[in-house]
Amino acid sequence: MSMGRRSLRDDILQAGLRVMFRCGYQRASVRDICAAAGAPQGSFTNHFRSKEAFAAEVLDRYFDYLKRLMTQALNDETLTPRQRLKRYLDIITGKLERDRWAIGCLIGDFSLETSSHSKRLRERLDAIFQEWRTPFASCIAAAQSAGEVDSKFHATELAEFLLASWEGAILRMKVERRPAALERFKAIVFETVFKIPGTLNVRTRLVSERAARRGANGGGRRQAIRGKPRRI
Repeated sequence: MSMGRRSLRDDILQAGLRVMFRCGYQRASVRDICAAAGAPQGSFTNHFRSKEAFAAEVLDRYFDYLKRLMTQALNDETLTPRQRLKRYLDIITGKLERDRWAIGCLIGDFSLETSSHSKRLRERLDAIFQEWRTPFASCIAAAQSAGEVDSKFHATELAEFLLASWEGAILRMKVERRPAALERFKAIVFETVFKIPGTLNVRTRLVSERAARRGANGGGRRQAIRGKPRRI
């Protein structure tokens, strides 16, 4: 019994993910994608109606990868909810470091490149962002219930802020080819928006400590002055 030829669909999708990460949506040609997959160019049209439809599937494949990373970090019961948020950002930072800060987030890249001229991709990106925020909102709500994060803002709004700001930091990282923007964002956001209520942030704590030291030194000097005998 003869065996049918193996479908190249999965190979083309995986190659498309790599090529679109490297070249972007516009510059990633069907020819380049098929060459990277080791597939004849005609096989592309056998499996995908258009490049736009193909890109939507590539996005879904990338988002599935991100969801696995979210599960790894946000479902870690050994950490507090606030620590899980940090853990996710640290995991992503490690992945970006592996690519030497040159490759960012495909969702952010597509948002910039395709949303102005592709309704289909724009709507898919919007749906991804809404799904993406859900586990973060749940984690933030848990942190609020545990008293780790202030409840002034709704957890969903904070999740939107976290993801949008993080995407901006990743874009800046790609420009600079270094992690400064990522580390700056993490340091600031966990000392402000996600600061544990009732705790001083780093800057305030340092100022308070310096003021306390000056006060102690000044008190010691005043005591020394009072203790000196007066000259007659």
